[in-house]
Amino acid sequence: MSESSFPIKDLARKKLQTSLAIISLTICVASTLFLLLFSEQIGSAITSLVQGRLTSGFSILLSQYTFFVVVLIFTVGIVTVSFLCYLMMSQRIKDIGLMKMAGCPNDLVFGFFMNELLLITLAGCAIGTIFGTLADYISMNFTGSLGLTIQQKMPNLWLVVLVFVVFSAFSLLLGGIPVLQAVKVEPTKAISPVYHSGISKEKGFNVISNHGIMFRMGFRNLVRHKAVSIRALLCLTIIFILITVAIAGGIIAYSTTGSWVEKAIGRNTVLIAQQNMSNQYQLLLSKFFQNKETPQFNYTEPQYAIPNNLSTQLKQIPGINIDPRLILQMHVKEIHNFTIDTDTGTYNLVGDDRQGESLIVGVDPQKATNNWAIQGTFFQKNNSQEAVIGDSLARSMFSVPLSQSIELENTVLALTGVCTDPINNGNVTYVPLSILQNITGIVEPNILIITIGASTNRTSTLNQIKVAVNSAPGFAILDLNNVLDENLDFLSHVWFLMTLAPLFSLAVASLCLVGYVMLAISEQHQEFGVLRALGVRPEGVISIISWQILVILFASYAFGVAFGTIITLLTLVPEPVITYYAVVQIAVSLLATLVATFLVSLYPAIRFARKPTLEVIAQP
Repeated sequence: MSESSFPIKDLARKKLQTSLAIISLTICVASTLFLLLFSEQIGSAITSLVQGRLTSGFSILLSQYTFFVVVLIFTVGIVTVSFLCYLMMSQRIKDIGLMKMAGCPNDLVFGFFMNELLLITLAGCAIGTIFGTLADYISMNFTGSLGLTIQQKMPNLWLVVLVFVVFSAFSLLLGGIPVLQAVKVEPTKAISPVYHSGISKEKGFNVISNHGIMFRMGFRNLVRHKAVSIRALLCLTIIFILITVAIAGGIIAYSTTGSWVEKAIGRNTVLIAQQNMSNQYQLLLSKFFQNKETPQFNYTEPQYAIPNNLSTQLKQIPGINIDPRLILQMHVKEIHNFTIDTDTGTYNLVGDDRQGESLIVGVDPQKATNNWAIQGTFFQKNNSQEAVIGDSLARSMFSVPLSQSIELENTVLALTGVCTDPINNGNVTYVPLSILQNITGIVEPNILIITIGASTNRTSTLNQIKVAVNSAPGFAILDLNNVLDENLDFLSHVWFLMTLAPLFSLAVASLCLVGYVMLAISEQHQEFGVLRALGVRPEGVISIISWQILVILFASYAFGVAFGTIITLLTLVPEPVITYYAVVQIAVSLLATLVATFLVSLYPAIRFARKPTLEVIAQP
């Protein structure tokens, strides 16, 4: 019989431990590969969804979120696999000590158990790779049945191979550590429970009171097995960081980006303009969520000018704020500048004299009804030689926007800010109304943005506005609330797709905890068997295991949520907008995650506690 058959026979002899190890490793690899493949599919769907839509600022935020989640998913998988392999091989330390006492040399003992680890690793990673790929295929069909448009395509084979190779390597590396450590120690120490699985000797003997006895016993088991407990805590903490980033990050990002859109368009606002101009303005706003080409449009037609009698009638309506604007399409040019390096005192050229087309909006800052999310400041005077540009124009045409200027019709304006605005996909330039009037010679504005005060009766005020508009033939009212809601619905759909993949990490957390509980139970089966023999009911065993799970779960949950929230607020979302509704959503979602993880992890404990006492005491 060949030497390679002995590890196989030994693994077959320990059917329960071997099957638990392979199943846990399979679940972890399959879950991680599925999440990575699914994230790639979702990323492709989102790229197709937002192509020609959104603005540069929104797209960058989506890219950062996707990249960070993918890195976290991969990290979670590596940590989980490493933890499971370490836990699996640490349970063989006692066997290593027995083999050394029988006279086996160290290299033979090390090779024997490394062969076992290699067999388990290859089996778990191979099966996990197959199931992960199948799960991705099934998920694509499932999401398609829900009405989510995700293009069916072959899985990324390079990603599949990468996951298999990396996870196999980490499994062998981390799983071999306890084997290598046990081979180097004396046989009597290796078989001692003080060394086996990191069990620490208690300081003294204390009589346990009846008060909280199950909690004390569960907590004592965690402390005694501190090596395994610490690794389980670390593994679950990283998983909860991912879940927190997925849930809190997605909700806060949607709340923040939704606030950007609402500030730019305005809530409870209406547009007054000639019918064609009104349709064009609506089209410019809808480019944020619809990939449509904007037809040629002449903004300078005389019939688009707002009549003086209409403005006069509107000014007489109480409870409204009128914001006159002049919209044009013009050729713009980047003006380069120089910056000074404070360390060397040298001058550096900034900009490259790029040119392009931009939507130009003349606005009186004293009457502006919008409150844009802006980097820098908005110009304060109606006659200042300044301008504010949209984020897409800033990214496509300017190197360092706030250190440069923009030229339109031979007039140079200093850039004071970069705003996030959905109109025309962020390719917009805001300039003082009087400056634009002087440049173009067009005196009358061609649109009016009217904001209805919160304390004003909206229905009655709208009726008065309609009466005034009806006196000007060809002019119409556009309720911008409807356009705003369409923009927000599109954002909601995008962020829903973004959070689909990381939300599946909840399954990874539950399965990881289940694997930990199952392996921990198999390790402590004799202790629980003695308790059963002394009269402890199955409910008592479940209670002890439950307290062990809760301590690990609550500790990892607290660390994971804290670090995940910090990462979300400081890294993923700039100047986050956190509403009361968002806080409630995050709290309820994370609490539901905690409860679901705990309930799923109780399953192996319940099955174990229901076994007969003799079967519990027997070596698995």
